[in-house]
Amino acid sequence: MNKSFWRTMLLVLGITVSSPALAGVDVHVTIPLPPPIPFFAPPELIVLPETYVYVAPDVDVDIFFYDGWWWRPWEGRWYRSQYYNSGWAYYQSVPPFYIEIPSGWRDDYRHRHWRGHAWNYQRIPHHQVERNWRGWERDRHWERQGTWGVKDLQPRTRSPRPPRELQQRQSRPSDRTVKPSQRSPQPSRDIQPRQSRPSERLGKPAERSPQYKEGGPQSRKAVKQKKGKSKRDEGNREREDKDRPLRR
Repeated sequence: MNKSFWRTMLLVLGITVSSPALAGVDVHVTIPLPPPIPFFAPPELIVLPETYVYVAPDVDVDIFFYDGWWWRPWEGRWYRSQYYNSGWAYYQSVPPFYIEIPSGWRDDYRHRHWRGHAWNYQRIPHHQVERNWRGWERDRHWERQGTWGVKDLQPRTRSPRPPRELQQRQSRPSDRTVKPSQRSPQPSRDIQPRQSRPSERLGKPAERSPQYKEGGPQSRKAVKQKKGKSKRDEGNREREDKDRPLRR
């Protein structure tokens, strides 16, 4: 019995000691950062035709500059930084600009051809790109400067965005097209409520019989007197008829 008692006490003591230790454990999943890129000199960039994406062609790994950030892929993940040589942070998805980048851009760079046309690219110091990228994109600088240096290049047409006022007007419910089946049925002419005439709306009194048109209250009094007189005349005739046999 003493052995079982001490075993129980040791078990309780072990659970009591280990519980705070387990409660203080915090699990963190760390994503590894890419190794630094060795640069022997500040990189020079070129702009890829038909885009505003800049690349460093002299570096063995892909490194891009777009929208004010430096970008690089590494082991299936993407990273970005404000600096080309440090400060990389994990980016959760593929950046949208990468969809427009052809996979064989390095071959085009080596052969100085782009889509079958001669490509006379221009090397740009990285600090000029960092300072001017926003204004160049806003003013369409590389389209106007000889179509990115590609001879006889016909830029791909991009669908223009409608004006903001047109977008707002199209989104209003009142401007949406209504199908015939969705229109509310119009009431038939036979069952439409009769609209009152102007004279009825204005409260025009109904026409009276001719005997009341001209005289008003006096004419009504005269009619009553006339009716009373006729009744008296009839009564006199009846009495005369009764008295006639007696006179004979």
